[in-house]
Amino acid sequence: MSLASSTIAALRQRLVAKEITPRDIVLDVAQAIEAKNPALGAYLSWDVEKALKEADQADLSQPLGGIPIGIKDNMNVLGEPCTCGSKMLSNYVAPYDAGAIQKMRAGGAVPLGRLNMDEFAMGSSTENSALGVTRNPVDLDRIPGGSSGGSAAAVAGQIAIATLGSDTGGSIRQPAALCGCVGLKPTYGRISRFGLVAFASSLDQIGPITKTVEDAALLLNHLCGKDLRDSTSLDVEVPDFSAALGQDIKGLRIGLPKEYFISGIHAGVSASVKAAIQKLESLGAIPVEISLPHTDVGVSTYYILAPAEASANLARFDGVRYGHRSTEAKDLMEHYMMTREEGFGAEVKRRILLGTYVLSSGYYDAYYIKAQRARTLIRQDFEKAFQQVDVIVSPTSPTPAHKLGALKDNPLAAYLEDIFTIPVNLAGLPGISVPCGTVQEDGKSLPVGLQIIGKPLDEVTVLRVADAFEKA
Repeated sequence: MSLASSTIAALRQRLVAKEITPRDIVLDVAQAIEAKNPALGAYLSWDVEKALKEADQADLSQPLGGIPIGIKDNMNVLGEPCTCGSKMLSNYVAPYDAGAIQKMRAGGAVPLGRLNMDEFAMGSSTENSALGVTRNPVDLDRIPGGSSGGSAAAVAGQIAIATLGSDTGGSIRQPAALCGCVGLKPTYGRISRFGLVAFASSLDQIGPITKTVEDAALLLNHLCGKDLRDSTSLDVEVPDFSAALGQDIKGLRIGLPKEYFISGIHAGVSASVKAAIQKLESLGAIPVEISLPHTDVGVSTYYILAPAEASANLARFDGVRYGHRSTEAKDLMEHYMMTREEGFGAEVKRRILLGTYVLSSGYYDAYYIKAQRARTLIRQDFEKAFQQVDVIVSPTSPTPAHKLGALKDNPLAAYLEDIFTIPVNLAGLPGISVPCGTVQEDGKSLPVGLQIIGKPLDEVTVLRVADAFEKA
């Protein structure tokens, strides 16, 4: 078994035993990238020499000491590109480390490589990247999910030990589900967003994509904590998430929202998730049917609020201080217009236009304010449900990975891919996707993900249930 195929936990044991060195791991991962990335398109760039220098200096007494971690290309890492999968930032080099990167380094980890993504995190397939398509390692003709498609494909394709992604409406959990790995979105505010290029500031959250639940807990231990540079990061105690592992789940109440088990879900996905629920029940969990009555307005609410925030956040990309700049413009107004026309892709333009429209005079009350009220109702649905249950389970995605290009001309169908993940972001809750089975299509076994949703700041219980299920 190559080092690139190993888990964080397994590599740490070998590092402590002095069987291997951090340099060995970096070189093995780099070799795997060179061999497999041309087909997968998971990485946009990687600096092996820089990673080797850091690996040689790694503090092996730290829990992540010497472990290379791949980084989604919307997080700033000092001296490395941060393109956000966009022509707009194709020449941008980060002048500082993001807060999450600083935390990760403090735990001993080594950043290695920039991972592909839907442009500015807008998409669910990683087909929207201006810098190339990423493919699913299970079937190269299919999408890996998105927007953290490169992060999930690298882990599932055994060319990363673990990676960081960001999740605005499902962008960690959905690609993890479609590629067959573990993806965790923490509670909003658990991890600093300082240095994460903003898509929708009230929804974005960084999290790990890993091969096991154990690795997700290990990495989460060294990502969380208050950051004074991010006013939304929470000043709360960070528990030892690894302590949640290895515990039984007898007596835990597992919520089954009737709105998440509906017609329209792929039959194979439904069967796999129901089998997973039976497995949880066999471990002593108690299934409880619940209702999340405003689920049906989740997607429409999200596609008002997220584009509105994107419209404001992306106004800074005007070609004046950094990023792409049009060379054909004759005056300032033309400079703004041509820079943005040339620099942004079709999906980003679509969402900026949507967001600008709902924020405009005469429509703000009709759309944006109404969506904020709907968001409150969705959050209240979860609050009521969690009075009855300890966690909520559902499919992560209603379908397995579809073929590349299948939804290219149908953005509304693509938006519905996140129907089960979006409400978790709107409510600011923690959620994880763990592999729970496969669907057979075209001779391929396509992964299915089980989503486990927790109360605010209760990642411990989410990880406890996920770990028990994974081990079973």
